[in-house]
Amino acid sequence: MSLIAGTIQKFRVAREVSPYGFFLSDGESEVLLHYTELVGHRPKADDEVEAFVFYDTDDRIAATMKKPLITLGEVARLAVADIHPRIGAFLEMGLGRQLLLPLSEQPELKELRPQRGDEVHVILAHDKIGRLVAKVAFEEELAELAFPAPESWRNTWVEGFITKTLKIGSFVLIDGGVVGFGVMGFIPAEERTKLLRLGERVRARVTFIREDGRVNLSMTPRKEVGRVEDSERILAFLKERPDGAMPYSDETSADIIKQKFNISKSAFKRAVGKLMREGLVVQDGSWTSLVKETPPAEDS
Repeated sequence: MSLIAGTIQKFRVAREVSPYGFFLSDGESEVLLHYTELVGHRPKADDEVEAFVFYDTDDRIAATMKKPLITLGEVARLAVADIHPRIGAFLEMGLGRQLLLPLSEQPELKELRPQRGDEVHVILAHDKIGRLVAKVAFEEELAELAFPAPESWRNTWVEGFITKTLKIGSFVLIDGGVVGFGVMGFIPAEERTKLLRLGERVRARVTFIREDGRVNLSMTPRKEVGRVEDSERILAFLKERPDGAMPYSDETSADIIKQKFNISKSAFKRAVGKLMREGLVVQDGSWTSLVKETPPAEDS
């Protein structure tokens, strides 16, 4: 057996060396278990112990009896504890020390990179010189751990973490709860309300369950629900405007509508159409205005 960083191995306590700790032996090599890395009772010579092998801050092979949140080759979701703009993100791995997710593993666009508090699905691996490093888990690794979505999920709201963001949309691993690791999901670009970064927590609605058990998602409510909410928001906006008018209508570009109201142009048209049918607003060219109330006629 050899000392492999990232693995939990069985060792025999070879000897105690004060003030450092215990030297552990695997029969071929020895590794230091520092006093600060002890968990539970203090071992004695020839005791058998299990320990996690890692590299300390001085790049020396070391051991700890603390249990890591991830071991070599495993997939786990780890929280981002810190960010270094030129090195990468540091992930909490449960040992009182952090694991590097290098910039080379992150999206090129800065706004798509994880931030503190985000949680990223990663695999524990070795870098070129054998140190522990995190690599983003790809779809093929996550799919092996996922389970098919139940039919009861259709049109329900679920939550999960972004595993990849592309121009066409964002991939999500939806929470599995007590059932398992999670369900694979996809939010098409037109169903996003904003760009989604790697590791970001997201809430979305299940719009379609595929034959393979994966799901399509939307960050917006169903059209009939969204139309009511959007129309109420637009009506409130108009009531706050001078003369109850705004320079936005069906003629306004989709980009401006998205920027101003954070909804698609089709959703805007549905909402305004509802208000027009109810006789609350009118459109004239590029303007939308509240319908002026006609004062009651005076008695002659």
